Amino acid sequence: MTKLTVAAALILSGFNFGGKALFAQHDPGKPLQPAVAKPAGASVPRLQDIQGVPVFKITPGESNVKFDVEASVSIEGKFDKWDATLTFTSTDVSTGVLDIKIQADSVDTGSGMKNGKLKGKDFFDVKQNPVITFKSTKIEQTGPDTFAVDGDFTIRGVTRQEKLTLTVTGKGTGSGTISGIMAFDRKNYGMNSGIPFIKIANRVEVSVNLKGDRISGPPLALK
Repeated sequence: MTKLTVAAALILSGFNFGGKALFAQHDPGKPLQPAVAKPAGASVPRLQDIQGVPVFKITPGESNVKFDVEASVSIEGKFDKWDATLTFTSTDVSTGVLDIKIQADSVDTGSGMKNGKLKGKDFFDVKQNPVITFKSTKIEQTGPDTFAVDGDFTIRGVTRQEKLTLTVTGKGTGSGTISGIMAFDRKNYGMNSGIPFIKIANRVEVSVNLKGDRISGPPLALK
């Protein structure tokens, strides 16, 4: 199964808060730093001007996006280039919108042969569809430390509704991790082929583990 652990982006990942954007990015080829969005015709807002809205910053070096596919030969790895934004309009977690973008070409299984096969037209088709995305449409707290995130998942140009389940640690401390898993059927996205001499399951898991800190504003109003 393809394990893409899209876990922590929800509360600690990144981000775009009420139009004032802090951007969480992981790209080994670029410096990692937060950037403040500047709306057209408006001055750049200062963090102290966005009181009432919680702002979190991810720690890229302690975070990851991984995948694991159940097969007769291990197929698991990570994505080296990805970014995420999370926009809140209040301290109510249900107002959050999580947006994750993964560069499909950055897939790394530790095997050049497997990487090449996954990048090809039978799987990620990176030349025609370079970005894998997940954009939430609903965030709901399901337990003291758990959340269900419904969203539009797009891979190789096909978009379907999927659910990401998250677990949060460090609640109330201003620092912690978010870990989550999303499972999908690869054939629903046109990935019907296999790899010669390797038996691959249809179910794929996507998981993310993110470490972050609240750098401004009040805490989220969690149950």
